[in-house]
This record gives sequence, structure tokens and C-alpha cells, in this order.
Amino acid sequence: MISWRTRLVTLAILCGLFAAPILALLWMTSVPGTSYRGAFARLSPSEAQLSARLRRHVEAIGREPHNLAHPDTLERAAVYLESTLSGMGHQVRRQTFLNGRARNLEVVIEPARADAETLVVGAHYDSASGAPGANDNGSGTAAVVELARSLADLKGKAPVRIRLVLFVNEEPPFFKTEEMGSLVYARALKASGEAVSGMFSLETMGFYSDRPGSQRYPFPLSLLYPGTGNFIAFVGTTSSRPLVRRAVGSFREVARFPSVGGTAPGFVQGVDWSDHWAFERNGFPALMITDTAPFRYPYYHSVEDTPDKVDTDRLARVVTGLEQVIRRWN
Repeated sequence: MISWRTRLVTLAILCGLFAAPILALLWMTSVPGTSYRGAFARLSPSEAQLSARLRRHVEAIGREPHNLAHPDTLERAAVYLESTLSGMGHQVRRQTFLNGRARNLEVVIEPARADAETLVVGAHYDSASGAPGANDNGSGTAAVVELARSLADLKGKAPVRIRLVLFVNEEPPFFKTEEMGSLVYARALKASGEAVSGMFSLETMGFYSDRPGSQRYPFPLSLLYPGTGNFIAFVGTTSSRPLVRRAVGSFREVARFPSVGGTAPGFVQGVDWSDHWAFERNGFPALMITDTAPFRYPYYHSVEDTPDKVDTDRLARVVTGLEQVIRRWN
């Protein structure tokens, strides 16, 4: 006969085996604050103007495929971005590689103190294969451009050094290779010895749906998150959990827009599918801010990823919130 002590030990072990994964999942996905719920107020005049500018950028960038397989349109996108940023009064730095065929673009908003830490905010401006890339990633690119506009008044006054970067070669066949633009950039930043407090990758941010069931997730994240794709997500691997929690908490304090956040190991599908991967690989905390791309967007990496799919009104609300997050970063 099995003793009662043996039964208790066995029961405790079984409870532990079931409880440990649940506790781990809750730990990974817990973030501070409460997501906004309720109807949106009418766009303010400044938000309406922001939405219109975002629309112009998405239409300029995301009308046709633009990548190294389509060099002429990639060059047009790069020149458009350079001229737009220069027109705001920024100095645009090029980081060229692949014998000059590819270039990252950077604008730096210098801080009040030379020894301040750095916050990198970036997005890739190339499209996938034959896709026009309006949402992936014209939306993220447009957001970086407009953040460069709205944050320009911080030149010489910012509490952190703000590096606004547009990367090339995020999409296959370059993703997670030596020629990925963000990896080239992150390695150079690491070699410089600059102290980096975090990196925000703005990735596929412009598609939203109020239809129940419009949102999917990889298991086990599907157990916890909402099934309606009307929110912006802050996503990172577990090594960047403090950064994710800080960014979500700050966004929820200033933005009236639904949000979720969480972390997961890199092997979970989609968690490291953007330029934040390159920064984490180089030891920098990094996260992705996204509409969750293929888990919501039915036109992901397709010829139908066109500007009419991007909701620039909601994107404007997100960008307005991110501006406030960045202004408060120290």
C-alpha cells in the first residue's frame, strides 16, 4: 500500500508540473497599467494633419515593391525618405554596405548631456519580394518619419540621445543574415561603445479590425490575449522583459488606444520577426511595436499589401502616444 506521505509528495509534484508553465506564462505576459477601452474621441486637428501626412508617406513608399530585387524603386523610396527628413531640417546620415547597393538612413536628436544614454527607434523601409509593402513596412517607416518631425524640438535638450533609423534588407532573403540592415547598424553601434537603454522596432503598424475573431496568436499566447485585432502590441523576447514592461506602462499612461504587451522565448513564432532581433543579438534590450502582422493582417507579404489597407487615423493615435513615451524616456 502506498503511504499517505508518498501520495502527498506525488500530488505536490503533479501540481508543480502543471503550475510551473502557467506561472511562467503569466510572468512573461504581465505588463503594468490597463489597456484603453471605449470609443475613440474625434481626432484633434493635429492628429488629423498627422494622419494625412502618414497617408502621404505610405502612398509614396508602398505603391510598388521596393527591395534589392527592385533597385530602382528601392532607390526612389530611399531618396523620398532622405528628402523628406532633410526638409524637416534634419541631417540624414547614410550607412552604406553591400558595395553601396544598400543603405540605412539615420537622423540623430542629440541630448542635453553628451554622456546621456541612447534610445534607438527604427523601422525597415524595404518591402517583401513582390509586395508593395504599404503596411509592411510603409506604416512603420511613416511613423519614424513623423516622429522625426514631432521630436525635432528636442535637439540639444532631450534627456536621451534619440537615434531614428530606417533600415534596409529586413525582409527575406536577408532576414537574420549578415546583410540585414539592422544587424549591420547594431554591430556598428555596439563597436562604438555607446550606452543604449533600448530599441523600438516599429513593424507593420497600420491594420486594425473591430471584428471578433480577427486576431490570432501562436500557442500558448492565444490563451491570454484578446481575439479582436483593434490594439497595438509591444513584443519582445524574455531577455527584454523590463524594457517591454516599461514601454507598455508608459504608453498606457499617455495614450487612449488599446494595447497589449508581453514577452516570450525567441522560439515562439513571430516574437523575434523584426529588426529588434538584431539589437538583442548584440546585447541591447529591444522590442517590436506592431499590429502583429501575419497574426492579423490578411495581406501580409502579398501583392495586396497596398496603401488602402492602412488605417492612418488609428496609426496617428499610436504615433501620438509613442511621441509622448519617447519624450518621457530618460
